[in-house]
Amino acid sequence: MIDVAIIGAGVVGCAIARELSRYSLDICVIEKSEDVCCGTSKANSAIIHAGYDAAPGTKKASFNVIGNSMMDRISKELDFHFRRNGSLVVMFEGDDRSKLEELYERGIKNGVEGLRIIEKDELRKMEPNIADDAVAALYAPSAGIVCPFSMTIAYAENAFDNGVCLIFNTCVTGIEKKNGLYEISCKERGNNKSAGTAGTDNGFPITAKAVINAAGVYADTIHNMVSAEKYEIKARRGCYFLLDKSAGDFVKHTVFTLPNPMGKGILTAPTVHHNLIVGPDALDTDDRESTCTTAEELDKVRANVTRNLKNPPMKAVITSFAGLRAHEKHGDFIIGECEDSEFFFDCVGIESPGLSAAPAIGVHMAELVAKRLGVGQKADFDPIRKGIVEASGLSAEERNRLIASNPAYGNIICRCEGISEGEIIDSIRRSLGATTLDGVKRRVRAGMGRCQAGFCSPRTMEIIARELNIPLKSVKKSGADSFMIPNQDINVKYRQKD
Repeated sequence: MIDVAIIGAGVVGCAIARELSRYSLDICVIEKSEDVCCGTSKANSAIIHAGYDAAPGTKKASFNVIGNSMMDRISKELDFHFRRNGSLVVMFEGDDRSKLEELYERGIKNGVEGLRIIEKDELRKMEPNIADDAVAALYAPSAGIVCPFSMTIAYAENAFDNGVCLIFNTCVTGIEKKNGLYEISCKERGNNKSAGTAGTDNGFPITAKAVINAAGVYADTIHNMVSAEKYEIKARRGCYFLLDKSAGDFVKHTVFTLPNPMGKGILTAPTVHHNLIVGPDALDTDDRESTCTTAEELDKVRANVTRNLKNPPMKAVITSFAGLRAHEKHGDFIIGECEDSEFFFDCVGIESPGLSAAPAIGVHMAELVAKRLGVGQKADFDPIRKGIVEASGLSAEERNRLIASNPAYGNIICRCEGISEGEIIDSIRRSLGATTLDGVKRRVRAGMGRCQAGFCSPRTMEIIARELNIPLKSVKKSGADSFMIPNQDINVKYRQKD
């Protein structure tokens, strides 16, 4: 039996796990995929919103603003990239100015600092590539950009180092309360991608005093296992373009247009790794695993950015991708203890601004659960996590010293991103290290450059096989049956610190 079981290892689940690991509790995280950050958290806009979008008084508004204010400290403690580049909501000729003013008033009520409406001349100085018919914008200097992979992985590694157990490739198939405890029925995940029915015949239970539901697009499924009050999540797909670093300075701020009923609209923004990201559109789908892109959706994104900016460098596109948002019909975050299921805690409907709100949600949920369980903080919690060294960002002198100490840092594997063998080895050997090509990619960006892993994959596969002591044919791209070379399934299931 454990004290707390967290279902879902996205950014919210990992933030809760890290904050809860401050307390004297036995904690596990159950994740249906092979790694953390494999759902909504891996494919989003990478934006830390200022907090002017959500209606005053909503959980979205309060957790967004608090989470935004925490980002400088959290990014330093956990050593991941974060930059306050500011955002602009641009209105064009013919747009309703009252909508821009409404966003401003919302932001003021929500406590967003530094908000102001700027006019055409100042807007052009800030963003010379804005379309000629732009007439005004809402400027939010507190908005920022982040790497969602790095942020989620950093939270997970710090939680792991503070004693949290993570169970991967495992689907929750049922939850039942017996004698005051929750019995969570689990199955190892096979080739079936459904969270509700997955896997092999290798079922097993996990018994916990408390359960935290952070299951993303499946959070309604998990909630509805225990509560008479039913929730309904609609997966909302959004498609993106990622542009080469040669286009990374086309805009300096995150550029939005006025929001619509489906979301905040299509944005253009620099990334913390100096690329340019464009998207997303919004399309509701019944398929909660549908992260495909379509020509129709991508054409919509392309047309929008071409309308908003002058001569956007769309020839510099290096990839497109899609992500899913967990839209719950009530329209706000559902956070807290379930009214008819004591010690069952929900984080449901965590769509945008979920990434921005995650630090605040983590603290809130940890404090709530610890108080309900009557436990205090432990003396040996370590809030510091050190990230993987980025050799390409070092000075020549620093890099030479690094290579002298370990020649693997002088062997470049991914030439597009300048990623060395030493960095890939670190991504595999460290706490919660990578076990797949995608796991390496999310930790050190090997394969994220212009050639999109076209040249570095074979060498990265060799390093993974060597470091994990497995045959080359057992290396996977991600999870389930994604073998690069067809072979039997080999899962890394339990990750627990000794």
